[in-house]
Amino acid sequence: MTNSRIITRIFLLICLTVVFNANAQLNLSEKIPVDPKVKIGKLSNGLTYYIRQNAKPEKKVELRLVVNAGSILEDNDQQGLAHFTEHMAFNGTKNFKKNELVNFLQSIGVDFGADLNAYTGFDETVYILPIPLSDPNNFIKGLQILQDWAGGISFEGKQIDDERGIILEESRLGKGAEDRMFRKIYPKQYAGSKYAQRLPIGKDSLLKSFKHSAIKRFYADWYRPNLMAVMVVGDIDVTATEKLVQQYFGGLKNPANPRPRTYATVPARTQHDGIVVTDKEATNFTVELNYSTVKTQPELTIDDYRRNSIIKSLFTSMLNQRMNELAQSSNPPFSFAGGNFGSYARGHEAFNGFAVPGPKGPDTALMAMLTEIERIKKFGFTQSELERAKKQQLASIERSYNNRDKTESSVLVEEYIRNFLQQEPIPGIETEFNYKNSLMPGVQLAEVNALANELKKNEKLFVSVQGPEKSNFNLPNKDKLLASIQMAANSPLKAYEEKAIASSLLEKIPAAGQLVSEKRNEALDITELTYSNGTRVIIKNTNFKQDEIILTGFKKGGINGYGIADKQSAAYATSAIQQMGIGAFSPVDLRKFLSGKIANASVGLNALSTRVSGNSSIKDMETMFQLMYLNFTQIRKDESLFNSWKEKTKSQIQFLMSDPTTAFIDTVYKVMYGGNPLAPSVVPTAADFDQINLSRAMEIYKEQTNDASDYTFIMVGNIDLNTVKPLLATYIGGLPSKGTKGAFKDNGVRILPGKKDLKFYKGKEPKSFIFHVYAGPVAYSESLALHTEMLSEILNIKIIEELREKIGGIYGGGINGSVSKYPYEGYTMALQLPCGPENVDKLTTAANAEIEKIKQQGPEQKDLDKVKKSLLEKYAVNIKDNRYWSNVLQGIYFSENEPERILNYTKIVNDVTIEDIRKAAALVLNNSNIIHAVLYPEK
Repeated sequence: MTNSRIITRIFLLICLTVVFNANAQLNLSEKIPVDPKVKIGKLSNGLTYYIRQNAKPEKKVELRLVVNAGSILEDNDQQGLAHFTEHMAFNGTKNFKKNELVNFLQSIGVDFGADLNAYTGFDETVYILPIPLSDPNNFIKGLQILQDWAGGISFEGKQIDDERGIILEESRLGKGAEDRMFRKIYPKQYAGSKYAQRLPIGKDSLLKSFKHSAIKRFYADWYRPNLMAVMVVGDIDVTATEKLVQQYFGGLKNPANPRPRTYATVPARTQHDGIVVTDKEATNFTVELNYSTVKTQPELTIDDYRRNSIIKSLFTSMLNQRMNELAQSSNPPFSFAGGNFGSYARGHEAFNGFAVPGPKGPDTALMAMLTEIERIKKFGFTQSELERAKKQQLASIERSYNNRDKTESSVLVEEYIRNFLQQEPIPGIETEFNYKNSLMPGVQLAEVNALANELKKNEKLFVSVQGPEKSNFNLPNKDKLLASIQMAANSPLKAYEEKAIASSLLEKIPAAGQLVSEKRNEALDITELTYSNGTRVIIKNTNFKQDEIILTGFKKGGINGYGIADKQSAAYATSAIQQMGIGAFSPVDLRKFLSGKIANASVGLNALSTRVSGNSSIKDMETMFQLMYLNFTQIRKDESLFNSWKEKTKSQIQFLMSDPTTAFIDTVYKVMYGGNPLAPSVVPTAADFDQINLSRAMEIYKEQTNDASDYTFIMVGNIDLNTVKPLLATYIGGLPSKGTKGAFKDNGVRILPGKKDLKFYKGKEPKSFIFHVYAGPVAYSESLALHTEMLSEILNIKIIEELREKIGGIYGGGINGSVSKYPYEGYTMALQLPCGPENVDKLTTAANAEIEKIKQQGPEQKDLDKVKKSLLEKYAVNIKDNRYWSNVLQGIYFSENEPERILNYTKIVNDVTIEDIRKAAALVLNNSNIIHAVLYPEK
C-alpha cells in the first residue's frame, strides 16, 4: 500500500470520526418527522388535506386546491387542455355561474390576478384562493369554491369557445425571440421524454379546434380526489376546519375505472450534444450546459436531509460564489454565471450551468464556466469557502427560526404544496433549526467535494448557445461547442487561491454625535431623535417580526440638479460606486466578509433625493450601520472594476432595440418628451456608458453624501431604544455635516402637451401593443391621489369584464397611474393592452367607451364598493408590516403627507363617493394631453 493511500484512508477516518461525533445526538437513519403544527389527513375517497392555524396575517386564510395532474398527462388531442381546464374553473361552476365567482371574490376584497389565481405545470395544477375572514361566512364560500373546482366545473360549450380567444392571447404574449429559440433547444434537452412534447401552453392549432369532449375527458380522468389535496392555512380553528373539509370534499367520487397516474421519465444522455440558435429579435446571448438527468429519491431520513438539504446546497452556494467572483473581476469572462441542481421533470435532477456572456462573447463564457467546474472537480473547494457557506446557511436558518411565530400563511402553504407533490420534508422550523445547527458543524470538506465526483458519473453534456442573429462574435458551431468540453477537461489548472481580506469594516469607529432632541408621537407610536450634525432619526418599534430591522433614509436633492454634461455621470453614479466597493473591500471581498451576517445597506441617488436602504437581523444591526457609514464616507475608486462593469453592461444592452416592444416603448418616450436630452432614458445605449466620467460620477456622489445635515433616517422593526441609541449617535450622529438644507430641484422636464398619434411597425409575430398615455399638470392633494388610485382599479375591473371576458381580446393588461407632488404637480395615466393586430381598433374603442362612461357618469356603486373592500383588506394586513410602515413614514417626512390620513384610512376610504371618482376621471383622463401609440408587426 502506497503512502498516499495510507494518508487518504487516515484522512477519511478522521472525517468520519468528526461526522459521527457531530451527529451523535441525531440518529441519521431516523425518519424526518412532520411538523406537529400542521394537521395532515386523508378522506376515504383518497383526498389529502393539510390544515394549519396561523395568525399571520390575522383574519385571513390561504386556501389551495392542488391537483397532482398537469400537461404531462394530456392525450395527443388534449395538448394545452390541462391549462385550459384551469381557465374554465373561473368560467362557471355548479354554484357560481360565469363571472359570479370573480364578482363575489372582488366584493369581499380579493383581486383577480393579484390574489385570486392559478397555475398549470407539467405535473400539477394549483388553485390559489386567499380569503379575508372579516366576515366568517367568507370561509364557507371559499371552501365551496374549492369544492366546485374539484368536482363541479360546468364546461358549458359557449364558455369554452369564448375562452379560446383569451387562451390564445396568453399564448401570443409568450411569443417572440426567446420563445422561438426555446422551442428549438428544449426538445433536444429532453429528447426521448414526453416532457419534450407537453409544454403547458399547448399548441395554438389545437386550442382553436379541439372538441369540447376532449377537455371534459381530461377533467373526468384527472380531477379526482385521490389526486388532490386541499390546504387551509390561516387564522382558523383546526378541529372545526377538519369537519368542514370532510363535509365539503368527502362526497367527491373517483372514476370507476381510473386511468393510472403514470410519471414520465427522462432517459440518460448517451453522448454529448449541442446546438446554436439565433434570432434577429434576440436581445442577449445565453450559454447553458446541462449534465445528464438522473432519478431522485425523496428525502425520508435525517441522513437524506443532511445529504440533499445541507451538503448539496453548500456545494451549489460555493460554486455560485466562485462564478460571481469571476463575473466581478477586473477581467471577467462573462457578465453573470451560476449553477444549480434541478429539472422540469418531476423526480429527476441534473446539474445545470448557465452564463450571460460579456464583451468576449459566448466562446469565452462557455470555456470559463466549463473550466471552473473542472477546477472544482480536480481540486474541490477550500476550507475557508466551506466555512463561509456554513455561516451563511446558519445565519439564514437562525433568522427564520427567530421569526417562526411571524411566518406568513402564504409561505407555509407553499411548503405544503411541495410536500404533497414532491414529498419535500416539512419537519417545521424548530426541527430544521436543530438539524442544521447539529449537522452543519460535522459536514467535512471532503464530503462536499465528493459531489463533484458525482458530476463525473453524469458527464454527457448538452450545451446550448442562443442569441442575436447578427453580432460581432464568431459564433461556434455544434462541433466547436462539444470540443470545448474536452478542451476544458484537458486544460492545465491551478487550485483556487484565497486572498486575505480585512478583518473589520472600519479601521476606526467614528466619534459619536450628541443627541440634542428626543420627541414622542403617541398617535403614530414613533420616537424622533435629532443629533448635533443635523440628522434626524424616526424610530417605530414593532413586534410584526421578531428579528427584522428596516432602515431607510433620505435627503431632498438628487440628480435633477445636474445638467446635460453630467447626465450620464449622475444617472449611473450609484451603479458605478456599487461596482467598486467600500472601505477596504471590493464587492467580492465584502461578500466574503459578510458571510454569516444578515445585514446590508446602500446609498443611492435618484431624481429627487439621495436614498438610504438597509435591513438586518437584531444581532447584526451594528454591521448594517457600519455598511451605511462606509457608503457615506469611504467609497473606493477602482478603475479596472469600473471599466469591467461598463463593458459588461454595454455588451448586455447592445441588442435591446432588437426587441419590438422595447423599441416601441423607447420611441414612445422620445415622442412624449420631444427628444428632450434631460428626459429619462427608457432604453440605455452603449454611448450613454461611454459618456460616464468616473471621477465626475464620484464627485457627484460625494456632493450628495458628504453633508449629513437635513438627512432623515427611518427605522422600523423590533428595536430596543436604549440599545440602538449609542449606535445611532455613532454611525448617524457621527456622519460629517456642513449644515446645508436639502431641497427639491425641478429640471423642467415635462411630457409635451397636446394630442399625438404614433404607429410603430416592428416584429415577426402577429403581436400588437396599445399604449395610451394621459399626462398634464394638476393641483395635487392626497385625496386626489387616493381617488386616482381607486379610479385605476375600477377601470381595471371594467377592462377584465369587457375587454377580456366579453370580447376575449386580451389576456392581461390594464390602466395605472398616479398624481405627483414633486418636483411639480401633475398626473400620468397609462393604458397598456397587449393584443392581436386584428383587435386593435375594437379594443381601443371598448377601452375609450369605459373611460368616457366613468368621466360622464362615474363608476357603478358595486365597482366602487369592490375597490373600497380591496383597499381596506390590504390595509388590515399592511398595518402590521414593517416595510409598509417604513413607506408610510417616508411619505410623512419626505412628501409631507398628513399623518391623520393613515390613522383614519378606513373612514377616508369609506367616505369616497361616485362623484369623487367622476371628478378625478375628468381631471386625469382628459383628452387635451394624450398620446395614442400602437405597436404593429412589421409590414
